[in-house]
Amino acid sequence: MLRHLMSYTVLIPASLILGLAPFPFAPEPHLVEKSRMFMAGTLTSPVDIFDVVWHAWPLALLGFKAGRDLGERMLGKREEP
Repeated sequence: MLRHLMSYTVLIPASLILGLAPFPFAPEPHLVEKSRMFMAGTLTSPVDIFDVVWHAWPLALLGFKAGRDLGERMLGKREEP
């Protein structure tokens, strides 16, 4: 089950859907809005921090998986499931 959730076919669409929400980009995606709030120092509400975590988790997992796969491929230690 975990291998299926950590597959690219699940992580890429989840990253796009949650990373670019709300649709149709009005006024802007949550991650863009929250990053602006973070840079301005106004990202202090627990609800806003939860919102960042909720919208960013697929991107974090996708980055972790891509980095791990790339590292294994470069080192030649690729284990096939």
